[in-house]
Amino acid sequence: MRIALFSDIHANLPALEACFKSMEEQKPDAVYCLGDLVGYNIWPNEVINEIRRRGIPAIAGNYDFGIGRSSDDCGCAYKTEHEKELGKISISFTNSIVKDEERKYLRTLPAHLKIEFQLNNDKLNLLLVHGSPRRINEYLFEDREEKSLWRIMEQADADIMCFGHTHQPYHRILPSQPIAGQHYRHAINIGSVGKPKDGNPKGCYVILTINDNNSVLLPESIGIEFIRFDYDIEKAAKAVENSPLPDEYAEKLRKAQ
Repeated sequence: MRIALFSDIHANLPALEACFKSMEEQKPDAVYCLGDLVGYNIWPNEVINEIRRRGIPAIAGNYDFGIGRSSDDCGCAYKTEHEKELGKISISFTNSIVKDEERKYLRTLPAHLKIEFQLNNDKLNLLLVHGSPRRINEYLFEDREEKSLWRIMEQADADIMCFGHTHQPYHRILPSQPIAGQHYRHAINIGSVGKPKDGNPKGCYVILTINDNNSVLLPESIGIEFIRFDYDIEKAAKAVENSPLPDEYAEKLRKAQ
């Protein structure tokens, strides 16, 4: 089974359209969205409706949670006062343009999705979250201590955990902690469709392949492919510059910061 996973579109419709075009070429068996449909660009309603029109199961990101409740707090961890001021403009603008029906949809999005596979009489749990199983806005960066990441997944009963929020894709294979009969877990950050922050401005999503012989006892058991795709970055950046949003957000799209 080939599963396409995407996240963090952030109202970037050109990126989402290019993502769907790329996915059509991949022909996945299932598609899931891991949240943050809105914020930082001018097309939150269009992004929401494109995902709804395709019947794609989605979970709530921290920005979706805030906008769904007309909050002025997106749950974002801005590092400086300047970033906080820019963030206030973004969430105020987003709240001003999201329509009632789309806001209602955001309020109904689940926090997590768990998919249980039965393979060769072994259970394999796939957990889909936005930030972490503990908090919608928890950042799980690639340098997270192995024991900490293992503990988070163990407590959530997740053999494979896919998430977004940091906008920086990676895949880590975690052995048992402590080693007592090997049990491998996979932590997969699926990157960002519409607001990459890893220095590569191309959009990103993941194809996860589950085979009938997958096992938690084998470290290379599952297939993970990070798909990078081109999109019209200038169209998205110019849309920001021609809106009340800060011009800095346009430069961040161009530089993937």
